[in-house]
Amino acid sequence: MHCHGSSDAIECYDVLLVGNPNVGKSVIFHRLTGRYADVSNYPGTTVDIMVGRIKSLGMSIADLPGMYSFFSITEEERVAKRILLSSRPKVVVNVVDAKNIDRSLPLTLQLIDSCFKVILVLNAMDEAEKIGMRIDARELERRLGIPVITTVATKGKGIRELVEKIREVSEGEQEKKTFRFSDDLERAIEEVEEKIEGESAVSRRILAILALANDEDVIEEYGLDREFLSRIRHRFGRSPAFHLALDYQRISSEILSGVVSYEEKKRRYYDRINELSLNPVTAIPMSLLALVLLYLFAGVLGAQIFVDAIETWYETYINAPLNSWLKANVPSYWARELIGGEYGVITLGLRYAIAIVFPIVTMFFLAFSLLEDSGFLPRMAMLLDRLFKKVGLSGRAVIPLILGLGCGTMAVIVTRVLESRRERMIATLMLAVAIPCSAQLGIMLGIAPDFTSLMLWAGVVFGILIAIGLLASKYMPGENPVFYMEIPPLRMPSISNVFMKTFSRLEWYIKEVIPIFVMISVAIWVGRITGIFDLVISALTYPSRFLGLPDKMAEVFLYGFFRRDYGTAGLYDLISSGLLDHSQVIVAMVTLTLFVPCVAQFSAMAKERGIRFAAVTFLTALTIAFTTGYILRLALEVIM
Repeated sequence: MHCHGSSDAIECYDVLLVGNPNVGKSVIFHRLTGRYADVSNYPGTTVDIMVGRIKSLGMSIADLPGMYSFFSITEEERVAKRILLSSRPKVVVNVVDAKNIDRSLPLTLQLIDSCFKVILVLNAMDEAEKIGMRIDARELERRLGIPVITTVATKGKGIRELVEKIREVSEGEQEKKTFRFSDDLERAIEEVEEKIEGESAVSRRILAILALANDEDVIEEYGLDREFLSRIRHRFGRSPAFHLALDYQRISSEILSGVVSYEEKKRRYYDRINELSLNPVTAIPMSLLALVLLYLFAGVLGAQIFVDAIETWYETYINAPLNSWLKANVPSYWARELIGGEYGVITLGLRYAIAIVFPIVTMFFLAFSLLEDSGFLPRMAMLLDRLFKKVGLSGRAVIPLILGLGCGTMAVIVTRVLESRRERMIATLMLAVAIPCSAQLGIMLGIAPDFTSLMLWAGVVFGILIAIGLLASKYMPGENPVFYMEIPPLRMPSISNVFMKTFSRLEWYIKEVIPIFVMISVAIWVGRITGIFDLVISALTYPSRFLGLPDKMAEVFLYGFFRRDYGTAGLYDLISSGLLDHSQVIVAMVTLTLFVPCVAQFSAMAKERGIRFAAVTFLTALTIAFTTGYILRLALEVIM
């Protein structure tokens, strides 16, 4: 097979890790690089790509988002495909889960069709052997015409052989086989190939295959005649993509015939647990326990215990001494307030980042990595998919929405796990308007006058949450979520892998998020100098009166914007002072919960979704909060 393309170097990575989700690519990346390296966004998306170096080879390596096929469905697959189509890597390492080789091999064939130098890695061979599966790797290597390496990445088995094979393949030539489709498909591919002009990083054959499958990126990039493609597609009745997928699967089955065999294995206790995790009757309680674990780690251990301890330490050993020193040595009031005081860069910005959010995200990343490595997250997403479809989300949305009860800022960032931009926008909107963070939730539970009032508050907030989801699902532009996910077996998480994932994500947090908090403190300082603060408080007294609340509630709303539990604590002070009656407490609780997201969450929204979306969400939350509060006030006046 001849590969077309310019000899001019195109900036790319030496090695690309490619494969389905949940096949152990990240573990192999860690084994090859020695650490989880830089995490960066693919331009114009929120899809993460991990990048590092194989030090022993002096080669760069990128772990691409999980993909099942070049016929991309999700944004992650589109990003992985775009990188492959535009890169000229020295080696493509295709990692597959050995147990699911029959479903993974079509992607391998597509990589071979692309004219890459491919190495096939059969990972998790220990799990395959446990279910009685045997794979003749040498025969598979002969049939595919590419090197095949067997690994158990969690234990480091086969990694040394993989490194040596990467070196060998990168320095030599690789003769690849061409696997033929049906005669009709081959004729169509040849016709489209003749229409493709110009240089490309991959073979014209794979470009023709993708064009037949109606891949918009390829059609636009190479200016292919849509009418010509339509006439060819019309010959097949059904979409050519359907026939191509069937032929890829047929070829895979022929290749694997006699290569894969099974022997009867005694049923294990582990197999029974695996089955229970897929049965809705037992899986739902198991999923609830998993969510409780996530909440206990992030919402209780992180947001309460560790935050309380670290914040107390920070206040005692940093804020108090710093403010004392500033008062004694810095005569200018505004210079002191920039660094210290109530809203200073160190006393507020860094305290939020280090003493409040950092413990929460650390515990969340740890719990999330445990669930991720155990294989439980795909099961949880599958169970909730049908319910979440009602509000325009897929089952994956359970993660950021539950996390929002711990920390809304972190939850907005974690919406990256959702497949489409539309889903991320809907989830972000729901998080911003109607999901209280753990700090706010804890105080709300303490200030409710009685259990009935608490249930009324919860019912109104939950009703608004569902209404937002339903309306956003109906009117938000974009396609309904596509949910396609390989369900890996349950496995015992690798502790080293869990910790390395956690450290990598924390490294990203330190680089990306902490500067946001510093900038917020500076913005608050400017607002106080210019008098904007006093103007905002004055403006907020009008809606406070509209809701039948005292003017002091204006300060509570403003503080709630800077930090939600500050606002709720201010509400607690008003109640303790006897300034609110029973009905006013309920109105204030509901309005403050639905009030605009805190400044940190707003900043995360602006960074993740764009400043325009953040501003519209801000105004939406403001309108919903005051409108709901007013309607509730009128209803309570009738009832009470």
